[in-house]
Amino acid sequence: METAFIQTPLGIAKLIGDSNGLESFSVLNNEETLTDVIPEVLEDAVYQLNEYFEGKREHFDLELNPQGTDFQQRVWKALSDIPFGKTTSYLDLSKTLGDVKAIRAVAAANGKNPLWIIVPCHRVIGSDGSLTGYAGGLHRKKWLLDHESPVKQQSLF
Repeated sequence: METAFIQTPLGIAKLIGDSNGLESFSVLNNEETLTDVIPEVLEDAVYQLNEYFEGKREHFDLELNPQGTDFQQRVWKALSDIPFGKTTSYLDLSKTLGDVKAIRAVAAANGKNPLWIIVPCHRVIGSDGSLTGYAGGLHRKKWLLDHESPVKQQSLF
């Protein structure tokens, strides 16, 4: 398993993966030393993430290998189907998966997503449109949604 630490607009991110695919991507709340040489198996992920943050990429084309239960894998697959610049609610995601009563389990699986941004759990919001929990913090979730928004808010000052 290879690891890399890269700088992003959200802070230092940690990538873990091997020849089977990217296993995890998250943004840390603490400082780490940036990786001088990106391991070959992570180069494409770093390249695509940089394009995403530069506003040049809306979809990731990476081999993914997240570790989780069958149910979590189903939820993460459904997250990957949420289009760039769009959001859905936990309730709608539960309906998509065929069981409206599974809303809490869907929310829990969403919270365990090991591939932030790439598997876009930040695109799931409350039924009332509110920003709900995000493992990376609500400030990062807001930044990501603003970054992906087709309507860019301009500053008055």
